[in-house]
Amino acid sequence: MKGYLAASAVLFLFLYLPVIALAASCKPTPPDMLGPFYKPGAPVRSSVGKGYLLKGAVRSSKDCAPVAGARIEFWLAGPGGEYDDEHRATVIADASGAYRFESNFPPPYSGRPPHIHIKASAPGFRTLVTQHYPQKGAKEGSFDLVLVPEK
Repeated sequence: MKGYLAASAVLFLFLYLPVIALAASCKPTPPDMLGPFYKPGAPVRSSVGKGYLLKGAVRSSKDCAPVAGARIEFWLAGPGGEYDDEHRATVIADASGAYRFESNFPPPYSGRPPHIHIKASAPGFRTLVTQHYPQKGAKEGSFDLVLVPEK
């Protein structure tokens, strides 16, 4: 009987611990400021430059499920430190919630560290406005967006 209980406990941990760990990792992404340079209607495209690749997944805070078809808007300063239409894009998350966005490494300006503005939305979820802050010298970053269901 003891062996059966021990085996059951091990099986439980093996099967359910990854699910529990995944759910625990789906805290909502903290919001950040919209900033004065947001402009709706960014074109659908996955690249606005070269040198920095940002990728991640859009997930639900309720159960960590992927949010397929989420609309992710990006805007950032170009290499000269100015915001313009050439550095705005909309990316649609794929069936597994994954996204990929390529740009220049955003320059610092007016005392602000390098950053990429992000607005993520999907039916049934609250819209998230946040920012990604690339690490100095990085060529790639990973940033999951965890959305909160409306109800």
